[in-house]
Amino acid sequence: MQKPILVTGGTGTLGRAVVRRLLDDGREVRVLSRGPRPANVQHGWVTGDLRTGAGIDAATSEVDAIVHCATTLGRKDVAATQRLIDAARRNGVPHLVYISIVGVDQVPIPYYRAKLEAEELVAASGLPWTILRTTQFHGLIARITSAQRRSPVVAALAGVSFQPIDVRDVAERLAELAAGSPAGRVADMGGPEVRSHRDLARAYLDSTGRRRILLPVRLPIAAFAACRRGGHLAPDNAVGRITFDDFLAGR
Repeated sequence: MQKPILVTGGTGTLGRAVVRRLLDDGREVRVLSRGPRPANVQHGWVTGDLRTGAGIDAATSEVDAIVHCATTLGRKDVAATQRLIDAARRNGVPHLVYISIVGVDQVPIPYYRAKLEAEELVAASGLPWTILRTTQFHGLIARITSAQRRSPVVAALAGVSFQPIDVRDVAERLAELAAGSPAGRVADMGGPEVRSHRDLARAYLDSTGRRRILLPVRLPIAAFAACRRGGHLAPDNAVGRITFDDFLAGR
């Protein structure tokens, strides 16, 4: 008899998509969330907090696999991942599937360094594990431009391209990995197109009917140089199916 698959961060953008995909695949699902279980939710639910450890033992008890989608900014991500690992080891040996980002070992920003450290914890956990790195989500690329909507000029990173991917494509892959055997670090997953930031910003503006001047911006930091070199891209693994234009059209 199959045990549930636990999804941490199951109410977030990616987590919700993973839960839907697992349910569509006929799997029993348990969500770990800081909020109480909504009245209309029929699948499993544990209210808990990876930041404090509250509820984590109950969440990780009697599960086949854990898809770790919960994330926070900074080093809290590392501590939360360690708490999850510790609880999982106390309650069995579930398959731990961790979602990470292409370029965490190439682009020197604090969030990426924390994700890389969390990867290292997963790999050294003693649990069966799988790590998937993906390129940036469509929604993130859209928010970069949307955040500037009140400005008459919209900044775009000069000489930088992105390879955005849809959370539905990522959720499908995570569900497949969670149902399968532990695979270590699997092939990176990139979106279907590599496009300049300027081009993506223009596409977003066009989709909202806004007219703005696009201003190319160069930043005097190492992360910008790493992005110009393409350290956050996976052009040889452009396996996502839903394009940025498809995403915009569905908004």
